[in-house]
Amino acid sequence: MTSSNLHAASSSYASPGVGGAQAPSGSWVEEIPFELLHLELVQRALGSAPGSSRERALADLELLGFNAGFRLIEKLTKESPKFKDELDLMKFVCKEFWVGVFRKQIDNLRTNHQGVYVLQDNQFKFLAKVSQGAQHLEHAPKFVVFTCGLLRGSLANLGVNSVVTAEVTHLPSVKFQIQVQRA
Repeated sequence: MTSSNLHAASSSYASPGVGGAQAPSGSWVEEIPFELLHLELVQRALGSAPGSSRERALADLELLGFNAGFRLIEKLTKESPKFKDELDLMKFVCKEFWVGVFRKQIDNLRTNHQGVYVLQDNQFKFLAKVSQGAQHLEHAPKFVVFTCGLLRGSLANLGVNSVVTAEVTHLPSVKFQIQVQRA
């Protein structure tokens, strides 16, 4: 979709109070700004970063995700009852948190019941537009690092210190591994 098509499509919805028309709730109109913002963050952070500054840019992008996740989970858990255990908390992340951010639930949650959780999203939104093929797999990490931060930040706010990594073996599927750090 060209930028003029995007503008024409998004401007066909009037703002509230102007003609009474609104964009449908949960529509693509709400999702596009988030995807474009994410893409711009990745491009700005990593666009011209060579070598060690690339690693620093990835760390900064993960920190942005951490801060966003930390704040977002507060809003999402405001009306929720206390979690009975760690697995219950992870189920909340896979359902409510993921729906709040990506408009869909995680496709699969696995655990070894010893502090390792694997969350699999088979149609990860930030990888869905990346071209298919092995040559593009090398670019996948820059599109998932922000989300690793989102997960780590949300868990930190809920009192769970963790390390979050992502594995992409074929596009657009991603597996997020959460290793809970026990004190």
